[in-house]
Amino acid sequence: MWKKTGINPLTFNKTDDAHGFNGKIFTIISILELLIVGLYAFKNEWYEYLLPFWYLENETLQKIGWGFLIVSLILVWIAQTHMANSWRIGIDEENKAKLVTNGMFSISRNPIFLGIMVANIGLFLIIPNAFTLLIISLSTISINTQIRLEEEFLKREFGKDYEDYANKVRRWI
Repeated sequence: MWKKTGINPLTFNKTDDAHGFNGKIFTIISILELLIVGLYAFKNEWYEYLLPFWYLENETLQKIGWGFLIVSLILVWIAQTHMANSWRIGIDEENKAKLVTNGMFSISRNPIFLGIMVANIGLFLIIPNAFTLLIISLSTISINTQIRLEEEFLKREFGKDYEDYANKVRRWI
């Protein structure tokens, strides 16, 4: 999108307000996910240090987890396609975007966040350990905080149009 529109979709600020803090949490979660997946894939002998839940390690749960990851990838891809040039990570106070209410956004106001949560659960089912459970916990808090920050911004930005949309379409599903 950056090349297409010239607008950087990464809009978390560097301040110490709730939006900036949430951006830092998202960064920590992303790094943690990369480290866990990297350790699991390339340094399996270190996996025990992630405090695995051995009683959840079975082929059926792993297959379900992979299914969740595939579904989440499709969900996020379709939702981002529907957002087109309005897609941002965080709140963009500088660049105007249109209110997206069609496609996946006619079913859920937050299909991308829903996809991220489905992916986190899938990751936990594939690699069940204390750190993937921590990712689910941190993501749940951070995403729910971000949703509320974005809702306040969208109310200011789009007024009655957003309020009508929020009254028709549920936050999650």
